[in-house]
Parts: sequence; C-alpha cells; structure tokens
Amino acid sequence: MGRVTVRRPVLRLSAEGARRRQDALAAEEPLELRVDGKALAVTMRTPGHDVELAHGFLLTEGVIGARADVSTARYCDSVDDQGRNTYNVLDVALAPGVEPPDTGVERNFYTTSSCGVCGKAALDAVKLKTRFSPAGDECRVTPETLVTFPDLLREQQRVFESTGGLHAAGIFTADGELLVVREDVGRHNAVDKATGWALLNDRVPLGGTVLMVSGRASFELVQKAAMAGIPVLAAVSAPSSLAAELAQEQGITLIGFLRGTSMNVYTHPERITT
Repeated sequence: MGRVTVRRPVLRLSAEGARRRQDALAAEEPLELRVDGKALAVTMRTPGHDVELAHGFLLTEGVIGARADVSTARYCDSVDDQGRNTYNVLDVALAPGVEPPDTGVERNFYTTSSCGVCGKAALDAVKLKTRFSPAGDECRVTPETLVTFPDLLREQQRVFESTGGLHAAGIFTADGELLVVREDVGRHNAVDKATGWALLNDRVPLGGTVLMVSGRASFELVQKAAMAGIPVLAAVSAPSSLAAELAQEQGITLIGFLRGTSMNVYTHPERITT
C-alpha cells in the first residue's frame, strides 16, 4: 500500500500475556496546497489521490466548478534530507479567466485531519454559496437501498481493514450503484477526494446521488455536499445541530445513525420513498 500505511513495533497486552509485534498504522502527512504558486492551505492527510483531493477542496471552497477550470496540478518544492521528492506540496494552476480564491475564505494555513473548518479566516465565510444547489433535486431513494450502503462502503475500505484508522466517503446513485470510495485520516479529506474524482470525471454536479460517510455528519460535510450538488448525505453516526440546520437550509436530505435496518432522517424526508 506504499505510503498509505506505516509499520511500527507495538507491545500487545491481553489476558494471554504480553507480546511484541509489528502493527500497521494509517499514514498521516501534511499536504500543502498552492494555487498559482501561492500557498492556500495545509491539511494533514493520508497520501494518495492528492490531485483528487485538491480538485475536491477547490470545488467545495467555491473556487472551481468543472475540470476545465484547472490547467495543471503538479508536485513541487518538497524534498527530504536526501533530496527525494516527498510529494507533500501540490501546486494547482487555474485556467485563464478563473478567479483565484477570495482572501476572505482563506484558511489560516493549517487544518487538522479531524476538522477542516478550524482555521477559517472568518466565520461568515464558512457558509459558502453553491453554484449547484441540490434544493430542487428530485432524487428519490428507498430505505431498502440505503441500508445496503454502510456494508458496501466497508467492503471497499482496503486500508481500514489493515489499520482500523481511516474514514471513508462513498458516492452512490439513488438505485444503489457505487461510483467511488475514498479513504483518509480526515473525514473532510475523504469527501474532497471523492468529489474531486467526480469533478475529474465530469460528474459534477452530482445530482441524484447519495454521499455516504463512515463517521458523523458535521457541518462541513453538509457544506461540501451542497457545493457538489449532492442531494442526500447519510452517515453511520450522529449529525451535529449545525449540520442539520445547514442541510435544511440547503435542501439536503440528512440521514444519521444508518445502521442495520434503521436510520434517522433529520431533514427533507420527502426524498425517502417508503
């Protein structure tokens, strides 16, 4: 799996005693994202699918809306003490005519893997306006289809199986077809990688789809769904109050505690057909 996992020695303690063994950990490294040579953000992520991550990040920040809005994306200016490229700095060149990121929504240059909103320069900039509003999306999905998504997502979590330490985000069609799954130490990065894949494959806006996430549904994940035009967001755990508020405002169906054969539908239940 290359740089996505790191093996470290561990002392295993159990009722049977103590023993030393090698354990696989999910890799976590910084990625500095530059736009036209100017540093925009640093996020802690699991290496891999970095170009998708950059495209998804810029999509959900409202900078780009199509693959054609980016001219090139290349690694640069990041070497270790032996002169080898670390692949931890990615520079994205915007296409001619595409406006650079507004300084009002810049991040304070560092975001953790657990929270992509932390570090926003201004709280008012968090509620970004989407160019692909999901409010009028006539997507309909059955409970019988929805309850299959958590297991389908877990089956594709290749790195989670070896480390137990990654979040996952998957995009499904309303009839249950899995389009893409991406993993990362940061739940917001996993979503950015998945939406970045969609953008690079000309699938944005993602009308008629369901975004399934392996953890809780935070405010930022609802925002990212709205920016990509996704009408349904489902999570295996709880949503926050602000996530539900934003989902109601943006016309997104928000589902939490999707486990087994049950779920809680917090907003816009009309898309769930019984």
